Amino acid sequence: MQTQQLGQSDLQITPIGFGAWAIGGGGWAFGWGPQEDQDSVAAIQRSLDLGVNWIDTAAIYGLGHSEEIVAKALKGRSDRPYIFTKCSMVWDETGEISRSLKADSIRREVEDSLRRLQVDVIDLYQIHWPVPDEQIEEGWETLAILQKEGKVRHIGVSNFSVGQSKRAKAIAPITSLQPPYSLVRPDVQEDVLPFCQEHGIGVIVYSPMQSGLLTGKMTPERVANMPDNDWRKRSDEFQEPRLSRNLKLVEVLRQIGAAHGRSPGEVAIAWTLTNPAVTAAIVGGRNPQQVEGIIGAADLQLTESDLQQLTTFLQQHP
Repeated sequence: MQTQQLGQSDLQITPIGFGAWAIGGGGWAFGWGPQEDQDSVAAIQRSLDLGVNWIDTAAIYGLGHSEEIVAKALKGRSDRPYIFTKCSMVWDETGEISRSLKADSIRREVEDSLRRLQVDVIDLYQIHWPVPDEQIEEGWETLAILQKEGKVRHIGVSNFSVGQSKRAKAIAPITSLQPPYSLVRPDVQEDVLPFCQEHGIGVIVYSPMQSGLLTGKMTPERVANMPDNDWRKRSDEFQEPRLSRNLKLVEVLRQIGAAHGRSPGEVAIAWTLTNPAVTAAIVGGRNPQQVEGIIGAADLQLTESDLQQLTTFLQQHP
């Protein structure tokens, strides 16, 4: 698999990285329902076997559980990938989630992440959400200090606006920005992506398949039967009237994919990678079969006709 430099860093990353949100399991506010740990471990290992060289997780995923599963999957492997994780969302003993970018909170978070991941240094440490907004400067200054101390190699942001990115950039360079980006949510291509491209900030997009919605396997019946502890059941994109519109989009993806021998999900991922500002995409997998079903997106070259077909759909179904 080809690699590309992430921003101004020395990280050379594959076009697809393993996203570890869903493998955090259920039992927390943004969980994806029940998940077997053995499937999670197998999914991570399969992605590495197929050439993926980075994993993106966060402390909050499964309230620490995702990071622990990543460590379990990597135990004993010689081909260790880059590990990216995030801070700013914290929880108490009851699982109640709050947000903090205070220096002492971030310091506790990084130590906990290093312990759970069983590593001495984190390759990319990111502010997960710019909340509270008034603490952005303190949070980013703290990440810059952690980088100088050697606890993290590179620092990035996630879900930041252009204005928030400018505030951070005035304090210390930003290696990467992680925004949501998909055919369902293309908004960041208007301002965030051009800003990153102009300033040499790497972009790793998340939810390129809109959390499974564009895989080609989602149906109204499947959505209706999702467990109550799957956050997607409450998402507007999985409910009418948006659900029907999004499933129409899937049929366009299916048609394009058929000509390439690829799945709708692979087309959706490949579309995000055509934007020149985008370095790579985060793609989740809950078992090895799901990983195998999306890996082809890394080298899928969409034609001008394919891209025009998708542009036309977006114009006709805004």
